[in-house]
Amino acid sequence: MLVLTRKTGEAIQIGEDIEISVVSIKGDQVKLGINAPKNVEIHRKEIYLTIQEENAEASKGIDNLFNILPKKQ
Repeated sequence: MLVLTRKTGEAIQIGEDIEISVVSIKGDQVKLGINAPKNVEIHRKEIYLTIQEENAEASKGIDNLFNILPKKQ
């Protein structure tokens, strides 16, 4: 893990397309701004984990999708 120190108004660059800026710091909260291409999904970690769990739950019980589809003749 890379750990950086940034002040309000400073940013970090990830690759060519993603920039994360420190917008404000108030107490123990840091407000970040993220500039990224529209095709890059950005979620809070807890939301991302919930999406992953829901996807795993939705796929349970379908052992082999091809067995439930009609066979081509």
